[in-house]
Amino acid sequence: MTTKRLLVIGPSWIGDMIMAQSLFKQLKTSHQDACDIDVIAPAWSHPLLARMPEVSQAWVMPVGHGKLDWSTRKAVAKQLALENYDQAILLPNSLKSALIPWFADIPQRTGWRGEMRYGLVNDMRILDKAALPQMIQRFCALGIPKRATLAKDLPFPELQIDVANVTTALDSLKLKRDKPILVLCPGAEFGPAKRWPAAYYREVAKTFLAKNWQIWVMGSEKDTPHAQVIAENLAGVYDLTGKTQLGQAIDLMSIADAVVSNDSGLMHMAAALQRKLVVIYGSSSPGFTPPLSAPDNVKVLSLNLSCSPCFKRECPLQHLNCLQQLSPNQVCDAVLSFS
Repeated sequence: MTTKRLLVIGPSWIGDMIMAQSLFKQLKTSHQDACDIDVIAPAWSHPLLARMPEVSQAWVMPVGHGKLDWSTRKAVAKQLALENYDQAILLPNSLKSALIPWFADIPQRTGWRGEMRYGLVNDMRILDKAALPQMIQRFCALGIPKRATLAKDLPFPELQIDVANVTTALDSLKLKRDKPILVLCPGAEFGPAKRWPAAYYREVAKTFLAKNWQIWVMGSEKDTPHAQVIAENLAGVYDLTGKTQLGQAIDLMSIADAVVSNDSGLMHMAAALQRKLVVIYGSSSPGFTPPLSAPDNVKVLSLNLSCSPCFKRECPLQHLNCLQQLSPNQVCDAVLSFS
């Protein structure tokens, strides 16, 4: 059997990249493992791709998100042309994402009709949003022939753990496993309309501190202000925002007893690690980007107000009721329902 060479143009968000693993797993199955899957994506995502055994090689996308940089894309394409890929699968819908596969003269270039990229994409798919309401479905549909029927049960992401790195990360951050661990993820890169109030997360932390748990607050440096609200004068709350590399974050989260998160990249990470997970939805919808994990592992909290989901970065009505009216007690009860 001839091994097919595939290049995937990866997305630029943590959650989207984790969901892309479902496509990689599906491709391996449909080709009976007779395919090599390479991914070109931003350098930050490579520690994440390293935890996906389906990926053979990760190439660095040297052009920043939203930038054209024609000459750099041509230079990258010249290098990739030497790899003799049979097909490129474009997960972003932008014109720019189609340039490198076209410059590299990859014979089959598959993607959804998005920006004006006719000719650049020669295996153009027309998206039926009603038939494919979830992002994971839209990714996986690009991995099958144009008129094929997508399987109902798609494979979920499963990130691999570096067991030795768990111990190293615990030691370097002076953390212990002597108490149950509740991870709080108060950030959401997309915008404030996806962020449950930090003061509410603080109330959750207080409840579980009283039950003799320890609290780890995880996220990027951008989430540090929220973490500071949560952790202020609370012994047993550890602010890890901006203090972990992506691989460390994966390994540390893998030992959490429970995770509370907004709809964010860390939420998808927790789901891919099969953690007990409570997800808070505000402006977004679990119908589009649900946590991909066993039902017994997940509690989804959404008030389903008439104004949501709006999919806006900021509340267009300036009240954030979809988040403000969801109480800390509801979240605590959801976490405790796992035990």
